[in-house]
Amino acid sequence: MNERTNERSRPILVTGSAGFIGSHVTRRLLANGERVIGLDNLNEYYDPKLKADRLRLFEDHTNYRHITGDLADRDLIEALFDKHQPKKVVHLAAQAGVRYAAENPHIYVSSNVTGTLHVLEGCRHTGVEHLVFASTSSVYGANTKMPFSEHDSTEHPLTLYAATKKANEMMAHSYAHLYDIPSTGLRFFTVYGPWGRPDMALFLFTKAIMAGEPIKVFNHGKHRRSFTYIDDIVEGIVRILDRPPKPVSIELEAGTPKPEPHVPDPATSRVAPYRIYNIGNENSVELMHYIEVLENELGKKAKMEMLPLQPGDVPDTESDVTSLAEAINYSPRVNVEEGLAKFVNWYLDYYKL
Repeated sequence: MNERTNERSRPILVTGSAGFIGSHVTRRLLANGERVIGLDNLNEYYDPKLKADRLRLFEDHTNYRHITGDLADRDLIEALFDKHQPKKVVHLAAQAGVRYAAENPHIYVSSNVTGTLHVLEGCRHTGVEHLVFASTSSVYGANTKMPFSEHDSTEHPLTLYAATKKANEMMAHSYAHLYDIPSTGLRFFTVYGPWGRPDMALFLFTKAIMAGEPIKVFNHGKHRRSFTYIDDIVEGIVRILDRPPKPVSIELEAGTPKPEPHVPDPATSRVAPYRIYNIGNENSVELMHYIEVLENELGKKAKMEMLPLQPGDVPDTESDVTSLAEAINYSPRVNVEEGLAKFVNWYLDYYKL
């Protein structure tokens, strides 16, 4: 085959392909005709059966190849990049769970920091066209200005999980600058939907309500979240994957706040092909309304145990996605009424309730 044909046939690597977001992204890429290499360590942080069932949705697809392994395994990641030569990388694998991080800090650094380093090294040595990686709204930490904007500073994370994700953003910028690796970080806001994670509030609420058990409502239900349906996240990832960033000059920063010439904009870079975007529903919703919609879909009332705000939690999140909308002509649009209806239909079917 000629060089151009080889380039077209290079696969996309999706890390965390058996995870909640990763499995949805993988299915979408395969539906678009892409070849996908999926990497996941299939750990037991939550029900391995759920991960296996996600994989069954596409593991036999002719354009999919699965590799079971850990991001922290340097030799494995080096061999993966060397053998498969991915053209693009969607890096979604990470040790999840904000509260779990407080009890298992070493696991977080190994997976989220060392693992991301190995991905960056792989991108460096194989000429990856675009790295899109997962960040989180948690990096906004102690920020209180609403809505959260990528152009604001994020120097005060409140959890180790958020700190590791902030580290990922800085590591990606350094590699983009040193090795010209186009890199885009997406800050996800409270993602939910079918095939979601059992440790997330929606799963916990649904399971408890169906069993007639009380749900834990932190901050007495007074906080707000930019709940974002999974299909909106996938659409953003797939669209931005085809738009690798370029260094941005002051003159070209149309539509973004103009910093002082000597102060870089946190969301862009003048020296590297690097960009950070929020991806979240702009219409934040109060937790009590979210629970009310879930009750209506389940046809059962929730018993509630009202509790104070948890350490590391923030009272509110609200996403400013102006920059993402300008870049890809798209912003999340599924409201909680539609999204929760789809989740409940899936949940009741999957668990045969």
